[in-house]
Amino acid sequence: MSDLSLVSAFPKAEDAAWKALVEKALKGAPLSVLESKTYDGAVVAPLYPPAEDGAVIPGRDPGAPWEITQRIEIADPGTANSQILDDLNAGASGIALLFQGAVGDRGYALPADAATLTGALEDVHLEWGVPVELQLGANAKAVAAMAADLVAARGIPVDHTNIRFGFDPIGTLAANGWSDASPDDVAALAKDLVARGFKGPFAVADGRPVHEAGGTEAQELAFALAAAVSYLRAFEAAGAGLDDARKMIFFRLAADQDQFLTTAKFRALRKLWSRVEEACGLAPEAAFIAGETAWRMMTKRHAQGNIVRGTIATLAAAVGGANAITVLPYTAALGLPEDFARRVARNTQTVLLEESNLYRVADPSAGSGALESLTSDLCTAAWALFQGIEAVGGPEKALEVNLIQSAVTASRAIRETALARRKESLIGTSDFPDLGEDDLAVMDVAPTKLESGAPTVTPLTPMRLGAPFEALRDRSDAVLADKGARPNIFLACLGHPADFNGRAAFAKSLFEAGGIEATAASSAQTLPEMLDGFRASGAPLACLCSSDKVYASDGTEAAQALREAGAAHVYLAGKPGDLEAALRKAGIESFVAAGGNALETLAGAYDHLGA
Repeated sequence: MSDLSLVSAFPKAEDAAWKALVEKALKGAPLSVLESKTYDGAVVAPLYPPAEDGAVIPGRDPGAPWEITQRIEIADPGTANSQILDDLNAGASGIALLFQGAVGDRGYALPADAATLTGALEDVHLEWGVPVELQLGANAKAVAAMAADLVAARGIPVDHTNIRFGFDPIGTLAANGWSDASPDDVAALAKDLVARGFKGPFAVADGRPVHEAGGTEAQELAFALAAAVSYLRAFEAAGAGLDDARKMIFFRLAADQDQFLTTAKFRALRKLWSRVEEACGLAPEAAFIAGETAWRMMTKRHAQGNIVRGTIATLAAAVGGANAITVLPYTAALGLPEDFARRVARNTQTVLLEESNLYRVADPSAGSGALESLTSDLCTAAWALFQGIEAVGGPEKALEVNLIQSAVTASRAIRETALARRKESLIGTSDFPDLGEDDLAVMDVAPTKLESGAPTVTPLTPMRLGAPFEALRDRSDAVLADKGARPNIFLACLGHPADFNGRAAFAKSLFEAGGIEATAASSAQTLPEMLDGFRASGAPLACLCSSDKVYASDGTEAAQALREAGAAHVYLAGKPGDLEAALRKAGIESFVAAGGNALETLAGAYDHLGA
């Protein structure tokens, strides 16, 4: 047994002692300043005691790894087949075939025809039980029948296959505004496939349409839960027993870079579904939950940062008990990823699975005060939203009356404001950009638009959080191509480096997030030296950077001198406080500080530049 005498020599940690130290550090500010809120309104405290009633939530079988699922979304069957074989030979344990019109189709997905499906699965040993997930959209019934026919044509015993028929007319309705099928069609399809020996699952309750459109975690959970209940009812109405019907359904959720919320979301879904099962008179059984790293966090600029975000999201989903995880390749926002990006996506999971051994502990967050609290809060919020969907007649009716869209739109607006103010950050895009980043290669395949049916509901429009900043960077690229140099701003640093370094770094990150190159001093600067630097830079804009003390003594003189030296617009980094009137009179026109609307500031800067 280990000698723990060293541990006993330390004093016992007490909440009161921690609070006393924190209150001292906060210098009179209340402890509440350390709290944050989720987009669902739940308060996240800075410290939690261990959960008294934390219990393991049944998920993956204890010690069982999750499936490393690789996404296939290229229309050419030969290329799709090469990717599948490469993926399976190089670490993937399952594949997800994305068909046109499915949730997440960006214009590259497989067409719904037998030749494509047959060609894509050439030499794939379905009889070995390789997990194959069909992500279906338009013509879903036809694709499912083609898959069943392919198994029969090869003479493969059906019970040797492992196919998840991802029929999801509710998800495609939400994502596309139309669907060529209904939950009753799901039930009829399942009945036919069961007659042919397939065990399913046949329907997927997919929360990604809500997440991709900017919805909250509780909204995503409520939508997925409502869809699952709708499919459950359809299966029962078609003659399936409830115990069989629930096994015909699996779930899919987005996993994003908010690690704790993602873990709590996956755990919450299991608890919510257990409540539905209990209401049906069933003993709860662990549902199959697939996770996919979130589209909305993917960026085009500094796309390598997507590797980090994908790793955090994968870890969060794995700890939350996901049965299968798909990592979007880091160049996905730029186009169809090449082999290297796909390899990185696979290896992200392999390292977490095999080297970090994350799968060996069942529900490692059980008993954590913070994660148990977040899980409980999400369950409460999602159940209330689910009841609201049920009250209007289920998810299809809720989409018809715009209940879901209006709630998601409101959440999206709040999220977009937070990003504009950089309260949410995307490293490399909204914060700490690299204007000299290299271009990344993607496959030379153009997206195509699927001919759609007439919309019957307002679709949930996907978003990427980084898109507004990327649009500004595109403007910068256009200026560079036209004039040979990017738009630029001079950071007018005044005083010693200790006076200006912090605010100069903030201003540089801010302006370069919009593609406006910033030049700053590295050594002490007197007013004449700062003005000489400004004139030498040729920059049309200037941002005064220093300490409050220097602003009080020299700020007005510096601002006036910059205007007289030809600055078209003068910014000041920091909050002006009582000096605002004097500084504005001297020539400061805009103040930039943490919490300000960065997108408005940057768009205004382009206006001042005439670019």
